[in-house]
Amino acid sequence: MMGRRRPLHIGLSARIFHPEAGANGIRTKTLQVLEQSVAQWVSTRDVLVLMVPSVVQDGALLRSNIRLRDYAEYLDGLILQGGADIGPRAYGDEPLRPEWAGDPVRDAYELELLHEFMEAGKPVLGICRGMQLINVALGGSLFQDLPTQKISSVAHESPDYDRNHHVVTFQEKGQFSRWFSGAQGGRVISIHHQGINRLGREIVVEASAEDGVIEAIRWSGRKFVVGVQWHPEFHHGNELLDCAPLLEAFLAAAR
Repeated sequence: MMGRRRPLHIGLSARIFHPEAGANGIRTKTLQVLEQSVAQWVSTRDVLVLMVPSVVQDGALLRSNIRLRDYAEYLDGLILQGGADIGPRAYGDEPLRPEWAGDPVRDAYELELLHEFMEAGKPVLGICRGMQLINVALGGSLFQDLPTQKISSVAHESPDYDRNHHVVTFQEKGQFSRWFSGAQGGRVISIHHQGINRLGREIVVEASAEDGVIEAIRWSGRKFVVGVQWHPEFHHGNELLDCAPLLEAFLAAAR
């Protein structure tokens, strides 16, 4: 009798929450968490989801204790999840407002993590912040704040959070159009005030919103490195784009 095929081992980058001033208990500690919806979306297939921790102490990265290369060699693929802004200093800019300074600890950790997975030739899928990180890692830049830096008719951020949606259009004859069986695009859950400005090296645009804001990218190199500005893990309902083809393409690359 043939044995069961080993499930894929997919790494998920950690969201990092630093100790809060004046807090008590667990909030005095550095917390590394995953957003449950992402793990559940990936786990709808025969997949083990494993969060890749960083080692943080007093806001400094202890690089000597991190063997992210070992994770890249052991795991079959990586998902970069959403969260805090990417610090503008990561792409050579200064923050226009203090609250847009981002988290340099998480930036350093995830940039190294992405680099190791790309070096190992393993597939990477970036969600929201994750897409922006791929662009920055390859030398691109971001708009720090779309509402003030890019005239837009589309609401990319809303207090409705995971109910904020708009339409994206796939590039004609692009990879997304092929994955989604010739579809022209669809309605997505999108929550972000930053966005891609200058494209990174060998980055191809795969989808855009009606106002021209980039909503999906792909690295044109030999391996699967793809980012979406939207949140496929929040897509429940007939009016929203079914992102199963994106997940299947990522997992096929991981196999």
